[in-house]
Amino acid sequence: MRVDIYRRPENGGRFTYLAVPEGKVIPDEATNVDWEATEHSVDLEDSVDKLPQFSIEDPIEQISAKGYAITSVKSLGDGNLPM
Repeated sequence: MRVDIYRRPENGGRFTYLAVPEGKVIPDEATNVDWEATEHSVDLEDSVDKLPQFSIEDPIEQISAKGYAITSVKSLGDGNLPM
């Protein structure tokens, strides 16, 4: 599967990332005017369990369940988000 990656700024100069299947729009429940496209056509293997460069856990499971995968809320407070 290929995904497009979006990001939005958070406190401390960090970002939250959103992975959406290539060519799909951001689902309504995740729509936010702060999202900006950052990478297109990122290859995502079906067996991958995390995207550490975007602090996204279980991306395939998240995309299957809700149509997108997003940075874990747990990562927002632990200083592990990429800058």
